[in-house]
Amino acid sequence: MSELTSAAVPPLRADDHVTGSGPEAILYVDLACPACAAVWPRIRELPLQLCFRHFPMASKHPRSPALHAAAEAAAGQSALWEMADSLFTERGRVDDPHLWERAERFGLDLDRFQSDRRSDAVAERVQRDFRSGVRAGVAGTPAAFADGAPLPGEVEAALRGLTA
Repeated sequence: MSELTSAAVPPLRADDHVTGSGPEAILYVDLACPACAAVWPRIRELPLQLCFRHFPMASKHPRSPALHAAAEAAAGQSALWEMADSLFTERGRVDDPHLWERAERFGLDLDRFQSDRRSDAVAERVQRDFRSGVRAGVAGTPAAFADGAPLPGEVEAALRGLTA
């Protein structure tokens, strides 16, 4: 769980990764974070309009930047949510051959996936999300916001509160 020190989260952008319907929530996650993995399946089941934002914490999870690049490359082929789901549920399988296997399983163009995940555009997108989280006071993951304000307390419970 993250302690948030600011409420300056950017509103939804046209190119944000959003799924679902219901109350809007912005969620900053680290794809290598055990706490994120623990709550992810239950958060995904909530009736929310959920916005995924990258927050790779390489100092804690060295493989995180590569996982976020893979997820963003998958997003370019409309498979961000599938990639994120699989990274959180298959945490022991995150090396490159496993990423390629996932991309193939999701029907992605493997050459494009490989090229995109190493591209400057993907790196910049991940960093843009990360910088917006830092500016909003995110210091750990998962971290959630609604109506531009940080959700206090335990993230899953706070998000459930939005649906009550």
